[in-house]
Amino acid sequence: MLKQSLQQKLGLKINPLQIQFIKLLEIPTYQLEQRIKEELESNPMLEEGEETGELEQAREEQDANEETIEATDDDEFSLEDYISDDDDEIPGYRLSASNVSKDEDSRDFVLPGGTSFRESLLVQLGMQHLDEDDYQIAEYIIGNIDDNGYLRRDIDSIVDDIAFTSGEMPDKNKIAALLRVIQQFDPPGVGARDLRECLLLQLRRKLAAGHSPALAHALAMLEECFEEFTKKRYERLSRRLHLSDEGLKEAIEEIRKLNPKPGEGNSDSTRDGAGKIIPDFNLDIVDGELQLTLNAGDIPTLRINKSYLQLLEKYRNGYPEKQQKEAATFVKYKLSSARSFIEAVEQRNNTLMMTMTAIVQFQKAFFLTGEENRLRPMILRDIADLTGLDISTVSRVSNSKYVQTWFGIYSLKQFFSGGMTTSSGEEVSTGEIKNALRELVDNENKRKPLTDDEIVEILNAQGYPIARRTIAKYRQLLDIPVARLRREV
Repeated sequence: MLKQSLQQKLGLKINPLQIQFIKLLEIPTYQLEQRIKEELESNPMLEEGEETGELEQAREEQDANEETIEATDDDEFSLEDYISDDDDEIPGYRLSASNVSKDEDSRDFVLPGGTSFRESLLVQLGMQHLDEDDYQIAEYIIGNIDDNGYLRRDIDSIVDDIAFTSGEMPDKNKIAALLRVIQQFDPPGVGARDLRECLLLQLRRKLAAGHSPALAHALAMLEECFEEFTKKRYERLSRRLHLSDEGLKEAIEEIRKLNPKPGEGNSDSTRDGAGKIIPDFNLDIVDGELQLTLNAGDIPTLRINKSYLQLLEKYRNGYPEKQQKEAATFVKYKLSSARSFIEAVEQRNNTLMMTMTAIVQFQKAFFLTGEENRLRPMILRDIADLTGLDISTVSRVSNSKYVQTWFGIYSLKQFFSGGMTTSSGEEVSTGEIKNALRELVDNENKRKPLTDDEIVEILNAQGYPIARRTIAKYRQLLDIPVARLRREV
């Protein structure tokens, strides 16, 4: 039995242009440059050059040709007319399928040339005189070494893995011996299973190159008193190792010279420019006034390709053939995509400038002086109210974006912080409190560092009514260890 009914539903629909704009808004300048290059390669309707009215002309051309192509959609043309028996003739833009979500970023990035961290280990492995079975086991071990240079699987787990894949139970002692071979590779400390082993591998190699009392004491400290060393119990270390204060200090200094992450400077993740900061904005002082510009870098200016517009012009009057109609449909699709992309880039740049201009106005005293204590408490809502943008849009703009000022490079996120009222009634930002905390720690007596309770008392005396748990939170954010771990000999 059929039944009809009316229903009201609330829903949110976002058009493709908005989705593209949101994606472009989130990425920083260096990624935008790569994204534009990819779009130039995939869309023939786009080309580099200054805009001279092509975009408006493209809109008119597309509207006109849509009418022309739709007018020819009579019974003479059907879906079957566009599908050939030969699969090679099927237009890829029409019938291609993908299981990847539209919101998923599936672009391929080309990494720079050179030898990666694991490749360098495999090169060194190739210099060893190993039979085929031993080489494969050693290669598997190297494959389990992370970007910091540590082996994150124990010997028993590696034995089980190899037995599962090969069907044969390998010798545990052989795997341990091959691991010792890998631990002799460069960089020193590679293949360690924990921090203690990593430091010991480096110290033993140093001692093999040349003996010194400080190195010997450092080795004994890690072998016999590692727990006391990590907790900085220097009195116990001196008693157990029979060292003077000077000897203890020299041994600790040797340990501090070691690299706790031997693979970090050589890992694959550090070779693709991930740690490189390219500012998205430039802020200068010109004639006493702040001048903000958007950093274009090597980003090209985009425009519509005229030659393809002329192709569409041919089909404005008349009835195109089937193949010509396919070409016109393809060009129309690419024209719409190109127009949307140009508009999204322009909208992104305008939104970025609008947001950063509001931030500069709000934090003008800071940008003029460079003094962090002049930062005002500011939240996303403040900038959203100034610009009329949504809070989520302001959040996307501030994410992964940087500004180059005359006194350094700052992340936009640094300017967003809460605040508190001092005992004198003045409103200060959390950044000012963090600076006060950092200054106290930098100037403290390292033989007897300040505890959190002592820091609270000092800051309260300076007019900052702050709780101990807040000090502990800020200390963690500033990567400042507890008082016991800040002690020095």
